[in-house]
Amino acid sequence: MFARAVAPAADLAVPATRGTPGQRTRALRWLAPVGVAYTLAQLLLVVPGSGLGWDETIYTSQVSGSVPAAFFSAPRARGITFLAAPVAELTSSTAALRVWLALLSGVGLFLALWVWRTLLPARVPALAGALFASLWITLYYGPQVMPNVWSAYGSLLAVGCFLRAARDRADRAALAGLACGVAVVGLMRPPDAVWLAVPLVAAALAVPRWRRPVLLAVVALGVVLGCAEWVVEAYARYGGLAARLRVGSDIQGGMGWNFAVDDQIRALDGRTLCRPCTVPWRHRATAGWFLALPVLAAGGVHAAAVARRRATVLLPLVVAACVAAPYLFLIDYAAPRFLLPAYLLLAVPVAECLWWLVTRRGDGPRPVVAALVALACGAHLTVQYLVLAQAVRANRSESREYAAVAADLRRAGVRPPCAITGDASVPIAFAAGCASRQPDGPNASVTTEGLRSLARRMPVAVLVAERRQAPPYARRWRVVVLPDGASYIRHRAYVSVEPPRPGTGPAGPARPAHADGSTASVRVSSAR
Repeated sequence: MFARAVAPAADLAVPATRGTPGQRTRALRWLAPVGVAYTLAQLLLVVPGSGLGWDETIYTSQVSGSVPAAFFSAPRARGITFLAAPVAELTSSTAALRVWLALLSGVGLFLALWVWRTLLPARVPALAGALFASLWITLYYGPQVMPNVWSAYGSLLAVGCFLRAARDRADRAALAGLACGVAVVGLMRPPDAVWLAVPLVAAALAVPRWRRPVLLAVVALGVVLGCAEWVVEAYARYGGLAARLRVGSDIQGGMGWNFAVDDQIRALDGRTLCRPCTVPWRHRATAGWFLALPVLAAGGVHAAAVARRRATVLLPLVVAACVAAPYLFLIDYAAPRFLLPAYLLLAVPVAECLWWLVTRRGDGPRPVVAALVALACGAHLTVQYLVLAQAVRANRSESREYAAVAADLRRAGVRPPCAITGDASVPIAFAAGCASRQPDGPNASVTTEGLRSLARRMPVAVLVAERRQAPPYARRWRVVVLPDGASYIRHRAYVSVEPPRPGTGPAGPARPAHADGSTASVRVSSAR
């Protein structure tokens, strides 16, 4: 069916070329402002005052020059750490890291759109990029140490270069871009690279004009280059690729049939993670654009068929469906960032549809339709801004809470080199400059005996939530009541050292405060 739909358009397609200098100039005028506007929006709306989230601290700690590396679990890949390394190695400043990644993400969006300049009129990829950049998810994760935006860029780059290479056998740059695009996805999220490669290989086999061995070889090369480090690490740390995939599946709750479309819809109201996603769907306006995507994408395919370029718009739609499938049907929770590659690919047919709606072929604009589309886009932007503001506020609040807890722990004597375990230990340990170590759960990296051994060599803090007991080895340690926040409430820390006193030297091991061996409860106030 795909071959029948694509073949007519493929046969009529004009081979892609590098374009004339005038065409490149026009494309630059359309596409460069999109990348610049996206970067500026991040710098103005997201970067100021934002802190590193839970997952970000894990990725950043791998390349940080000031914080011990956190445990790196099986599903994660190290691609994003390569982008963060140049800044994270030199400074612990979150602001510097945010600015660096905001700049890179703006350039990345521009480059991913640039390869489409010879496939579609420049206004189409420009609008596609603007639509993608307008999503609160894209703005929120653009300056973050997270892989999903970059997986989206790699996907769009790969599909665009595949189309160019399929149509023009002399376009060697497109072959290189295809390999790079798939490799970027493999570096960022290896399973996504497989879901990206499958429809590309299928298209190369299904469409006669695209049936070139070199396309298959280049797609395979991109998968190998991108996933090689992850596969090598699988054998080095987990005993093989199958073992790592099994462990990764267990951490994600098991891969299998799970209808998660409704979970993704509910998560669009500003939730960065919805697990378990049993919350009610209250803010329904936040999902309006999501529900409109299938209709607008189908309209884009029709518009492209009218313009005799259906394959150029249909292939991104097919690939988007493939890369979205595992997150819509194979896991039992939702995170809006998982679908960013699909959203960027779908932006191409959506942009084609919107341009077709507001213009007539050779007959000028349609003022009434254009006004309605502009009104809908304005409402969309308003909703996205409101959700973004909410997500940024939550990030800033959570970061302040973690920083306050880390400051209290430092005052209690937990200073580098040190280790922290327990509830929310990963981001708090990063803020305190300590190692995060867990004896159980998906981030298990040390045994109970190992924690006891660490406590004999360095300060160790065990973070315990309200109504939960400390582990037996820490019950005789000193208790520090931690400051409350909006999400981190009524926690306490069991600290293995006495608080430092002026003139007494480093803190020593904690001693029982009472004859029965119980410890004193101390509240360490932070200036907040």
